[in-house]
Amino acid sequence: MKTQDYIDRENKYLAHNYHPLPLVLKKGEGIWLRDINDNKYLDFLSAYSAVSAGHLNPRIKKAMIDQLNLLDVPSRAFYTDKLGAFAEKLCTLTGMDAMLPMNTGTEAVETAIKAARRWGYEVKNIAQDKAEIIVSKGNFHGRSTTIVGFSSDPEYKRDFGPFDDGFKTIPFGDADALEKAITPETCAFLTEPVQGEGGIIIPPEGWLKQAQEICKKHNILFILDEIQSGMGRTGKNFAFQHEIDKPDGLILGKALGGGIYPVSAFLSRKDVMDLFQPGSHGSTFGGNPIAAAIGLEAILVLEEDNLARKSAELGQYLKDRLKEIHSPLITDIRGIGLWIGMDIDPEKATARDICERLQHKGLLCKETHETVVRFAPPLTITKENIDWALEQIRFVLDEMGHTL
Repeated sequence: MKTQDYIDRENKYLAHNYHPLPLVLKKGEGIWLRDINDNKYLDFLSAYSAVSAGHLNPRIKKAMIDQLNLLDVPSRAFYTDKLGAFAEKLCTLTGMDAMLPMNTGTEAVETAIKAARRWGYEVKNIAQDKAEIIVSKGNFHGRSTTIVGFSSDPEYKRDFGPFDDGFKTIPFGDADALEKAITPETCAFLTEPVQGEGGIIIPPEGWLKQAQEICKKHNILFILDEIQSGMGRTGKNFAFQHEIDKPDGLILGKALGGGIYPVSAFLSRKDVMDLFQPGSHGSTFGGNPIAAAIGLEAILVLEEDNLARKSAELGQYLKDRLKEIHSPLITDIRGIGLWIGMDIDPEKATARDICERLQHKGLLCKETHETVVRFAPPLTITKENIDWALEQIRFVLDEMGHTL
């Protein structure tokens, strides 16, 4: 079969809810991917930060295989020898008291919403069915109907209503707006510390600390979604560590599964987590021994390979070099760690066109909101690899700039 044959088959039998670049991948190792024609590509997307430790990381792969030789998925109907160790390590790493394991990031966000509402009713004594959660404009927390219901992107919610009530939206990074939005019915503020899908949007310095102080002042939960920003992506183990000690609730996913398996978790204070009782929440696959073994090893790789430090150093290098590219197509370069957004002037080009041209140069990245090219390579990348990627980016931008 040829490349187009594979693409045609997917388009025939799969829902068209994604717009992939026109190549068919077959193999991955470290920071590299290969297609069915054995063309080699540098991965500059990392599956939206899920593959931060590199494709088929040998340690994480071994942890999965070793566990598969022992026990697969017995459900949470029983204790297992792996889950406690994973939970202890994750709580120690984050500074949180307890965790509730799930599979996808969306599930972990839904868990956080349930926890916040229950806390609002049982601890804050909010009138039943009146609890309200404040969220940020431009957010992306997942694709469930509850979550897209409080999205500010019309396309995420078009024809999927009616939606749940109980959410109030404020501008991202606006501490004054947060304080003004709080009412006696507010139980939580749920936000990303850096908006990934929104285009790598970084809030004003000091905002995270201000937001936490406001939440404490008004006795509401401060819950951070670090599904994309966590596990070293921003140059710290977790983005919140740039400004605060810890939030009241923390949502993790993507890189927690080592790029191999869906692993997510909601972590929180003990008084919040203790409100969950048998039967109030659960997941057949959440916290299974395979997930626990992979999650534990992903944490060890993060720590022992100093991925956060590498992200900080190489991310600054990449951002600085990108800012040296003087192209009429670029309107802004911003980022934190190895997580960078390049704004494209929509009157001159589309981010999609740039991504497709970079694909032909052997560099894989993806656009968001039509005007932003995201750069988020595995945290295992080297400076030499980044220099090569920069050459391809310069070539494509120069080539497109000359045609204007």
